[in-house]
Amino acid sequence: MSSFDRVASSNAPAAAPVAADEVPEYVLELERAASYLDDDQRAQLRKAWRIGALAHAGQTRKSGEPYITHPVAVAKVLAEQGLDVETLIAAILHDTLEDTELGRDELVVEFGETVAELVDGVTKLDKLQFRDRQEAAAESFRKMLLAMSRDLRVILIKLADRLHNMRTLGAQKPESRMRIARETLEIYAPIAQRLGMNLFKAELQDLGFRAMHPWRHAVIEKRIRTQPVMRRELLAQIEANLAQKLAKEKLIHRLVSRVKSPWSIYTKMRTEHKSFKQVMDVFGFRVVVRNVGDCYRALGVVHSVYKPLDSRFRDFIAIPKANGYQSLHTVLFGPYGSPVEVQIRTEEMDLVAERGIAAHWSYKFGGDGFNGAQSRAHHWVTNLVESQRSAGSSLEFLENVKVDLFPDEVYVFTPKGDILSLPRNSTALDFAYAVHTDIGNTAVAARVDGKLVPLRTRLASGQRIDVITAKSATPKPQWLEFVVTGKARTAIRQQLKQLEHEDAVQIGHRMLDRALEAMDTSLERVPAARLDAFLSEHRYPRLEALLADIALGNRMPQHVAVALVRERGNGPGRRDEEVRGPSAEAIQITGTEKGVISFANCCLPVPGDEIMGYHTAGKGIVVHRHDCPNVAEYRKSPERWVPIGWDREVRGDFHAALKIEVDNRPGALAQIAAAIAEAKANIDRVEYLERDANVAVLRFGIEVTDRSHIADVMRKVRKVTVALGVQRI
Repeated sequence: MSSFDRVASSNAPAAAPVAADEVPEYVLELERAASYLDDDQRAQLRKAWRIGALAHAGQTRKSGEPYITHPVAVAKVLAEQGLDVETLIAAILHDTLEDTELGRDELVVEFGETVAELVDGVTKLDKLQFRDRQEAAAESFRKMLLAMSRDLRVILIKLADRLHNMRTLGAQKPESRMRIARETLEIYAPIAQRLGMNLFKAELQDLGFRAMHPWRHAVIEKRIRTQPVMRRELLAQIEANLAQKLAKEKLIHRLVSRVKSPWSIYTKMRTEHKSFKQVMDVFGFRVVVRNVGDCYRALGVVHSVYKPLDSRFRDFIAIPKANGYQSLHTVLFGPYGSPVEVQIRTEEMDLVAERGIAAHWSYKFGGDGFNGAQSRAHHWVTNLVESQRSAGSSLEFLENVKVDLFPDEVYVFTPKGDILSLPRNSTALDFAYAVHTDIGNTAVAARVDGKLVPLRTRLASGQRIDVITAKSATPKPQWLEFVVTGKARTAIRQQLKQLEHEDAVQIGHRMLDRALEAMDTSLERVPAARLDAFLSEHRYPRLEALLADIALGNRMPQHVAVALVRERGNGPGRRDEEVRGPSAEAIQITGTEKGVISFANCCLPVPGDEIMGYHTAGKGIVVHRHDCPNVAEYRKSPERWVPIGWDREVRGDFHAALKIEVDNRPGALAQIAAAIAEAKANIDRVEYLERDANVAVLRFGIEVTDRSHIADVMRKVRKVTVALGVQRI
């Protein structure tokens, strides 16, 4: 049963069968809304209602009405959008599979495979067990998107279902109203907007706002209704002037005045920190003309009546929004300096703007009738499906989708001139992943309008982006700090996990080899049956999983070696104490091993230092300098020592710290920073350790390549006259 509004009364009397000639008013309303269907199709609707009413017999909504009134109302919402008969039937029956005895096979027999598939796609996952309600909602949303990828009509039914639930939200408890309203504003209204369905979006936002903040909604709504007489007269004057000028130019048009919704005004007041009086463009006009050429002619006309506001013109006809929306937007200086927003579009653009993918509905993807809004929507859903396969959890996927549903977008060009739309604040790296995952994974820099920029550079509409890649490049954890799109975030996490796993397997292999060498054997000489038995006993699906666990410190390599060498069933084998200590051969590291090797903050080792490794459960190998004060404590656990050394090819920057004593006078800090920069080292942190009138002691956190690089930095700092002393921490 729906988590929103249904109470199945177990002790409610079964509904009496509906007489053949007894048709409730709510069914007749549906048939009137679906008058565009032929007689046979409307007969199918009535048949669906009878089957649904019988299936839901005895079930009521929290308002006390028979439950069947809800799915019929959902179908009526869709009929008002002109949807096909299969969608309307599926809407009437959309809760039957989940909440009644009606089975999928019966739906197929009565109405065909398509209707059954649509109903199955909409069915929620309330019967599954999840850790919490949030995860259940996220998993339900994930399943809905998978169903959408097969047929976009699934989301239309789901949106209509949510819209009717919002219209009848009053029967819910206050906490339920808040939860449902928040979910509507965060997920369903943005989806409607992303699919170009502005009528659905506007009503969902208004109902959600009213449920979450009833007092704020009432105040703003009253202020809109009670605008000063002067403002209303002013708008009438503007409308008359525009209509007169358009008529003089012989432009066949439809001029519609429009009022911003309370939700739109409220969000503008919050984001721009304005009072209601300061939100001047509460009212606006829409000019609907015959064709695209007339749109630009009408733009010239309105600009001749009132001066346009600089930088507020947007051409969404030449560059449509991602949801297929097309229109010209301009803001004019009205009488007395009040701004007036004007939208100019064709009748077809107006239809798509209001109904989105529901406009000119076509049944199959890729057909001739598949309009632009539907093509864009299908492309978006396909990308989401690809993203959800890589997401670590339903909650992570849901968060990524929320980011992708940002209403503000930037439009940028590929080197070939194709247009890509990205969420607001997207970076060059987001663009790279939008083009292709492989391009994102190997990106090193980008050119924006021919100028070389770093990957974290934020993009603006109209820019031309060219991504520079390198075969050896790999994603970095820092990338997650600045990417915006869900696709980029998911791809980076997946690749980092893969790289970490590969590094862990490699390090674990070396550690187990060393432990086996100490017992005069090797992994290759361990019988396959014995290895398989060990993996099975400890529930490892593959050898790689065991090796990764060893590297991460969850299993000691010496203990694994003993278990693999010990004779099974042939008397006692070697005891643990007979195992020799680790061989002198050290594991060579490059410093780029991800997730397995970490560098201790207490001593900050860099290439060239004498180092040792300490095997820590869950953290892998933590690298310390030999002269680290903590090493004495670690020597008490020799079984956790890991002999390691630096590989010949060490790459990357390593953290180090210097304690510098300086004359405490103006400009001293800048001189020290300049000396460090001259040595080509980055400063990532500066803090004062001590300070008095004459001397200051500072700690500089820097990034260097190796020990000789630190020495070079220290030499250059000592040459600065204000430096009294420098030492490595």
